[in-house]
Amino acid sequence: MSDFDTPAEPLSRLIAEALALRHALGAAGKDRDARALATWITDAQALARSALDILLDLTPARSHTTAEGLLFLDRLAQIAKAAQDAGAELTAALAHAVENQRRCVAASSGRVVVIGPSPKQLIASAANLLGRIPTLCHANTASGWCRLTTRTG
Repeated sequence: MSDFDTPAEPLSRLIAEALALRHALGAAGKDRDARALATWITDAQALARSALDILLDLTPARSHTTAEGLLFLDRLAQIAKAAQDAGAELTAALAHAVENQRRCVAASSGRVVVIGPSPKQLIASAANLLGRIPTLCHANTASGWCRLTTRTG
């Protein structure tokens, strides 16, 4: 039987990374070039990976966990999903930004019709998704500790 304490330090790192990325997205202004978007996408993917690494560290193979442990793991999964969804929104923003730029370059007139959400709207959506992560981390940290009980056999 194995017991694991709540990973307060890794959760604190997740919070810091999510807030830093969210701040970068909010402070970007007009600086939404392909390189910046690609960097933010990889940052969001790294955040999701960190959450999944914590989940893997705390989930032994074929384990039976308590209800509290399952809630803890559910929140970690939600953190990973929020980060992945933010990455997907940023990837869509990148695709839209490049497409819009291509259309502007190729347009014979100065007017280009853009369909769908703007890159700015997609970036705002990503920032909102990242805003969920600190709340989920705090909920796991506030639970004090999480006992994951492993039964083999």
